[in-house]
Amino acid sequence: MGVRYTQRMTSASDLGLGAAERGTAALFGRDRAIVGMVHVGALPGTPRQCESLAAIVRRACDEATLLAKAGFDAVMLENMHDVPYLLREVGPEIVASMTAIAGAVRSAVSVPLGIQILAGANRAALAVAQATGCTFLRAEGFAFASVADEGLMAEADAGPLLRYRAAIGAQSIRILTDIKKKHSSHAITADVTIAENAGAAEFFGADGIIMTGPATGQPTALGDIDAARRGCTLPILVGSGATAGTVRSLLTKANAVIVGSDVKVDGSWRNTLDPKRVDAFVRAARA
Repeated sequence: MGVRYTQRMTSASDLGLGAAERGTAALFGRDRAIVGMVHVGALPGTPRQCESLAAIVRRACDEATLLAKAGFDAVMLENMHDVPYLLREVGPEIVASMTAIAGAVRSAVSVPLGIQILAGANRAALAVAQATGCTFLRAEGFAFASVADEGLMAEADAGPLLRYRAAIGAQSIRILTDIKKKHSSHAITADVTIAENAGAAEFFGADGIIMTGPATGQPTALGDIDAARRGCTLPILVGSGATAGTVRSLLTKANAVIVGSDVKVDGSWRNTLDPKRVDAFVRAARA
């Protein structure tokens, strides 16, 4: 395995950044992009659910519209408030709810739309994406095993997920995958470097990779982005900890930045969007 990924790393270095930038432009419309996160309210059947699905849908549409009008290149939906999450398999009520939300948001905004269903419910997310016209999904556990706070993600999902994508005719939906993901222990793959992990994700058919810090809202190390760049030719996205103060430096290394916490009231993912913080982030990214 080490030899194979070393060979891929050499190829990536020879190719430079052109392939990654072209891939980012094809997905988001520019080669340095910003993606705004909509954390949908706690869905029916989850411990913290306290409002109607109609109210959740309205707020998701309002937040997506605010992000799109402010200048974000894409919007992503995530069931963040469903904590504690189920591992890999979610109920039909979650799939149905996310389909209703994504369909309404798709009608409300014209920017590319992505989706993630926690935790690691990648096939459910792909089904929702196909049904609602989403452009991409964020996948967990795509290559290699890890121990997440939901439990052991023992089986890599790339093989089943890409076969499912082909089976439902969803090949146009891009799969962006976390590597060395936040909220997880990677002791069982401690001998696999970030570069090798990125190379494996590319080898297994990912369309982009996502780098994070150790937890939601915590910064992604610039050195980790560099390491991933040495391992693959894919677009690299930052998936945690971006702020208006750091987005410019992050975009010198990464092709895109996903932001959730910094654009919320008081910088907390639990809160609603803060229009002033949204505008500040966009201005900083475009400076």
